[in-house]
Amino acid sequence: VQLQASGGGLVQTGGSLRLSCTASGFTLDDYAIGWFRQAPGKERDFVATINRSGAGTYYADSVKGRFTISRDNAKNMVYLQMNSLKPEDTAVYYCAASYYGDSSVSNAYSYWGQGTQVTVSS
Repeated sequence: VQLQASGGGLVQTGGSLRLSCTASGFTLDDYAIGWFRQAPGKERDFVATINRSGAGTYYADSVKGRFTISRDNAKNMVYLQMNSLKPEDTAVYYCAASYYGDSSVSNAYSYWGQGTQVTVSS
């Protein structure tokens, strides 16, 4: 059972990136998926979550209106579209899977990807 996050990179302030999360060993549509991020020297913070069907989403206030989480269960993929990026968005971004439903709490998630680095230059 493994999650894989990808799509990170270096972008200028105001730019966009789309992160992807895929799974091996299980199907993502059995799980709510969350995105978290961790900046150097800081705790891991919640970013966004989406329920199993994709009909329900929830965002951290810091990214609301700029980031969009979505999923394509047929492709076993979850995405995080990040627009209007700011230097404070710089972090390693992780996707995680929760069998118990969408949550902003990291302890609700059983499976974690390895993370992808997002760097926003000023």
